[in-house]
Amino acid sequence: MPKTAPLRPRHAHHPADPMASLGGLLRQWLPRQRWFAGKDRPVADLGLLSMTELFPGCLHLLVHAGHGTVPAPGGTPPAGDCYQLLLGVRRQPSPRLGRALIGRADEGPLAGLTVYDALQDPRMARLLLERLRAPGTAGPLRFEADPSRPVPATALAPRLLDAEQSNSSLVYGDELILKVFRRVQPGVNPDLEVPGALARQGCGRVPAPVAWFRTTHPFEATLGVLQPFLPGATDGWTLALDALAAGDDFTAQAHALGRATADVHVALASAFPAGTPGENGRTAAAMTERLTAAAHAVPALKPYVPRLRGAFAALTTCDVGPAAQRIHGDLHLGQVLRAGRDWFVIDFEGEPSRPLSERRSAHSPVRDIAGMLRSFDYAARQRRPWRPEWARRCREAYCAGYAVRAGWDPRKKHGLLRAYETDRAVYEVLYEARHRPDWLPVPMAAIERLAVRGD
Repeated sequence: MPKTAPLRPRHAHHPADPMASLGGLLRQWLPRQRWFAGKDRPVADLGLLSMTELFPGCLHLLVHAGHGTVPAPGGTPPAGDCYQLLLGVRRQPSPRLGRALIGRADEGPLAGLTVYDALQDPRMARLLLERLRAPGTAGPLRFEADPSRPVPATALAPRLLDAEQSNSSLVYGDELILKVFRRVQPGVNPDLEVPGALARQGCGRVPAPVAWFRTTHPFEATLGVLQPFLPGATDGWTLALDALAAGDDFTAQAHALGRATADVHVALASAFPAGTPGENGRTAAAMTERLTAAAHAVPALKPYVPRLRGAFAALTTCDVGPAAQRIHGDLHLGQVLRAGRDWFVIDFEGEPSRPLSERRSAHSPVRDIAGMLRSFDYAARQRRPWRPEWARRCREAYCAGYAVRAGWDPRKKHGLLRAYETDRAVYEVLYEARHRPDWLPVPMAAIERLAVRGD
């Protein structure tokens, strides 16, 4: 088998084409994966963009999954989604493969071989860490590392996390965590770019990259990032729910979390160029456009549209607020960890459904703040009876903590905060209507509050 395959989508299967072996299996397997974006649409078009034999028995693939469109030829990224797969192949199936099993190839160059998800194979996971320990190349793949943060030479037992949705993460011996990006877009992934920049700023709120790998073909893209693992850390969502269940106050933790968020924002403002002034008009137009599309998809939104538009229109007349800058982009209680007495911020990839160029651009830091405020509301709604006062106190404490470190108080940017919180709630309405209809009342309650009472 060649080390690399021609790097353009292939559809006309011939005996040497690996998609003759894998196409049928992947069409069935991909839609069942949590990180696959097109679950509501069949895979009508599947093409091979890149294939590299990473080590014996392990194939690294970039595949294009389309839903009725034909990818563009050559090196231009095709329309549709590009996914990263690490596939194990073996002659004898093993009952230990369990959920990792994809199937048995019946034709093509892999005929008779069992195919499985290599990230769920401990042996393959260990080999991948060894590959990251020694920078180098494999076909179009580039393995790189920060020489000041060497990968430990000791054997570290791997385990695959179950909680991931948009990517896959391997934890090695409670010392390191490798995030493998499943849905790949051209460019540097913010989850490599931002923590690296923050480490150079001396910001200790974000684990710094230790090693990473990327591809140079069919386009430049980040494929995975290895970072220190925080043993004993608990995510903010779990801590908030535990506090609610115990009837405990969460304001001290929320205040500290506000300070941590501001620390990250201040470091980001130093690490990256500021955005262009006067963005509020374009931001209001984009928010209004998203509202129109969401109301078309979710009729329950329609009665609130006029007042919600008013919240966005106010962006053009209210205090412009802080300058646009690089931000987290998808901040909520699930994206922060508490280890000991300290809060850490993780997952700077942003909202995976948005274009990478948008996720790497400058935005108002109020967008992150609004995301966290909405997360407190979500947490409070998980227990009955609903405790709106718990969420309100958390929101106040978080903003107060933010103000201590940032030098400005989000609560005094009322029009700006309302607009961004409304935009986040509109996004939540659309998401819940599509994926979790039982949760739709949570963002709809916020829509009513923001539209009817305007607070």
